[in-house]
Amino acid sequence: MLVRILFTVAFVLIFDLYAYQAIKTLTVDLSTVVRRSIRISFWVLSIGFYVMGLLAMGGYLVHANRTIYVLVTGLFFAMFVAKMLMMIPMLMEDIYRIGAKIVSLFQTKKEGGVSESFLVSRKRFISQISAGIGGLTFTGLSYGVIKGAHDYKVHRVNVPLANLPPSFKGLKIGHLSDIHSGSFWDKEAVKKGVAKLMSEKPDIIFFTGDLVNSLSDEMNDDYIAIFGSLKAPMGVFSILGNHDYGDYHQWPDKTTFGVGNNMQSDKSHMSPMQIENLEKLKRIHAAMGWELLLNENRILTKGEESIALIGVENYGARGRFARYGKLDVAYAGTEDLPVKILLSHDPSHWDSEVRTKYKDIDLTLSGHTHGAQFGIETAGFKWSPIKYMYKQWAGIYKEQNQFLYVNRGFGYLGYPGRLGIRPEVGILTLV
Repeated sequence: MLVRILFTVAFVLIFDLYAYQAIKTLTVDLSTVVRRSIRISFWVLSIGFYVMGLLAMGGYLVHANRTIYVLVTGLFFAMFVAKMLMMIPMLMEDIYRIGAKIVSLFQTKKEGGVSESFLVSRKRFISQISAGIGGLTFTGLSYGVIKGAHDYKVHRVNVPLANLPPSFKGLKIGHLSDIHSGSFWDKEAVKKGVAKLMSEKPDIIFFTGDLVNSLSDEMNDDYIAIFGSLKAPMGVFSILGNHDYGDYHQWPDKTTFGVGNNMQSDKSHMSPMQIENLEKLKRIHAAMGWELLLNENRILTKGEESIALIGVENYGARGRFARYGKLDVAYAGTEDLPVKILLSHDPSHWDSEVRTKYKDIDLTLSGHTHGAQFGIETAGFKWSPIKYMYKQWAGIYKEQNQFLYVNRGFGYLGYPGRLGIRPEVGILTLV
């Protein structure tokens, strides 16, 4: 443990030393008082953030004030990433200098060469680039915590289904995913996001998993009341996501951690405490008035016409995610219905099983990716690093006559914010 701590401290200190070198270079021409003040402030702020970050990660702040806890951890993360990126141009300059020095040892010395003033000027330029990268990174990530985390956006999409019964034309679906209630720190902002969905007056609401980070207790009475206010004429239907099973929590009565591998298809690895946590979460869905679909289906009827709603448990085809979903079981009994809508948390399920074995499932709704909570999304361009893991990661996709819609998520996990990829309220209209 001591070796791990010392290694971590040394690793972090490298980032700080490079960032300090940039500050030192850029303040060299300032007066002695100002120069010293800036340099001392750098170390005071850095050490202060590290102390606060350690207190937060140790759980000493979360019980005192959730808002302070999230702001501290979020800004700590922003500062850490900023310093890490600041190091890149400085490190490249050092590598270049060392390389040039080594090469010069094997060359005949010539008159002239690079002047000292040029080297100083280049060092200053590199420091300016480094400081600029650090400043932009810290500002952007801090904005993502303070503003972006709850900057909810309504995404509206029309989904044309060829066999849609006339009674269901114009059906408005409200779609939420990845609430992650254990990460929230601003209840009033969350209320506004829920109100934004209700203002759309959806006919039916679907939630596609990850209500919590791990523990059912994250859904306290306040959040049960907030999300329990979601109502729709045809009901609210939900499924479970990979985080809802408690597989990422170290349970006191369980010797192993996690699901073991991504082929886990049953819950035999779960301890009694973990199973009780899952059962309590199921009861919370019921308490909010949500109908939880666990590898089963429901027949939705309007007048004399019907379509099928199928809901499966988590099925991850990418990464180390469990495969509790049993689509064959959930699908049974829907064969003769003209339209089938599937709720499946992980979008990788679509390519791996839905499209290959169930070509009559018209529309699949998923979440899971969060759009990485970071990226660029404009009217004509969409990018996020998550695209390198998930082919379908945000918005609507079509293959043959089948559609997949991936919700960007309502909440956040890990980094307590969003930058470029806003939290989503999805509205899908069947046409």
